[in-house]
Amino acid sequence: QVQLVESGGGLVQAGGSLRLSCAASGRTISRYTMAWFRLAPGKDDDVRDFVAAIVWHDGSTDYVDSVKGRFTISRDNAKNTVYLQMNSLKPEDTAVYYCAAGGIVVTPERLGEYDSWGQGTQVTVSS
Repeated sequence: QVQLVESGGGLVQAGGSLRLSCAASGRTISRYTMAWFRLAPGKDDDVRDFVAAIVWHDGSTDYVDSVKGRFTISRDNAKNTVYLQMNSLKPEDTAVYYCAAGGIVVTPERLGEYDSWGQGTQVTVSS
């Protein structure tokens, strides 16, 4: 498995921006589909919501509708790192954001497709 460590979370006002990073170690992520999920306050841990994914073989991306046009997922295979640029943040984006890696991913939006997870980073957006 690959080890993942997220960073870049914090407190920001509505309309602001943050860039999350997910540093991988143990294996190169160049052949992994990488994704970001989030867990909103008050939800059970098994109800992490899909945010964005980037597929390893063609670099295609997928986003949940609520973040399209505001968030951008990218990867730097040389640095073994995945990023989530978040712009125009809204209070409803407040959550713990988790990075995930999957070796064989058919449906990027499905939680169960990923076998490596980071510990999460808190993002809080104030109104």
